[in-house]
Amino acid sequence: MSATSLDPAIAARLKRNADGLLPAIAQQYDTGEVLMLGWMDAEALHRTLTTGRCTYWSRSRGEYWVKGDTSGHVQHVKSVALDCDGDTVLVRVDQLGAACHTGDRTCFDADVLLPAAGQ
Repeated sequence: MSATSLDPAIAARLKRNADGLLPAIAQQYDTGEVLMLGWMDAEALHRTLTTGRCTYWSRSRGEYWVKGDTSGHVQHVKSVALDCDGDTVLVRVDQLGAACHTGDRTCFDADVLLPAAGQ
């Protein structure tokens, strides 16, 4: 992870874990569909805010990755919000293609533990 250019006022509000990361929930902006959860540090958040494309920190590879750079399944950022505790980011996106690395639309359709009421 590198030094960040994130606005210091925003950076001061972030409550990160011991690795300097916070969860970032990607949600389809027009339907509310929850697509995936990734991890961001201050620099990934800065890149997301300034480029209009979601940038995450890969814990397994130890590097930044921009959603869609290799798969073509791009997330165009529509809005970004910090939760009330400052420990989670909600990124509302326009998802092109699959959000999940398995090829599914979302990371949450393959293993439903309890179906929604009425299903």
